[in-house]
Amino acid sequence: MKNLVKIRKASVDDAKYIAELGRVTFGETFGCDFRDPQDLLDYYEKIFAVEKIRCGIKKLNNIFWIAEINGLAAGYGKLKLNSASSFSRNHKEVQLQKIYVLKDYLSMGIGAKIYSEMLKAAQQHDMENIWLSVLQKNQRAVSFYERLGFKERGVHDYIIGKEKFSFYELSKDLK
Repeated sequence: MKNLVKIRKASVDDAKYIAELGRVTFGETFGCDFRDPQDLLDYYEKIFAVEKIRCGIKKLNNIFWIAEINGLAAGYGKLKLNSASSFSRNHKEVQLQKIYVLKDYLSMGIGAKIYSEMLKAAQQHDMENIWLSVLQKNQRAVSFYERLGFKERGVHDYIIGKEKFSFYELSKDLK
């Protein structure tokens, strides 16, 4: 059977799937970086709680997409409109907050398909720049965004529990 990939805008009914995808994909990518497992569990509850996702989907400046393969949730993306960063030069910016895909499906081009939908939405909203933060040591993700034309414009740190993470901020002009 051929794998049928479908990307669609998420609804509040998808919040539980997005919360689970967020937890699983975050754990797959970053779980080994936590010395204290409780820090990781606390982060899940803070960022990937179903009600938090549900509220996020309802916000007018957020757009969520969900990727399905043969009807099963395999990844998701989140775009935040009119979101400037500390490195911003422009008020008409959109933040690519998340493209998370389950590890088993990474080779299927799902991330690129989600990004394509994000790009269309950013252009429809007349955004001039798109930006994101990516963990410096996540070379797979860094390379993915560089292939899409993103360039580094800064570095910042983020602390989760007892762990300090260093991120690149990448951006791309849309005009």
